[in-house]
Amino acid sequence: MSEDWIADLLGPERYERVATLARERHAPVDEVIREAIDRGLSASAGRRAAAGARILAADPMPVGGVEELLVELDELRGRRA
Repeated sequence: MSEDWIADLLGPERYERVATLARERHAPVDEVIREAIDRGLSASAGRRAAAGARILAADPMPVGGVEELLVELDELRGRRA
């Protein structure tokens, strides 16, 4: 099958990126495009949005002041004992 129509549809820069990846993988261009669509338009986008909504709806949690948070971060990074 000719890939000219795919190149026309995607435009030269996008097509070259897809074609380069296909050559590196020794895979057809259409396979690379299908994988990209599956990753980019996955059902997980809905799950991520739902998770974000749950986080935003959660009750606030108590946190210390700025100095206390800086000390905690330093301890986690191993800068202080």
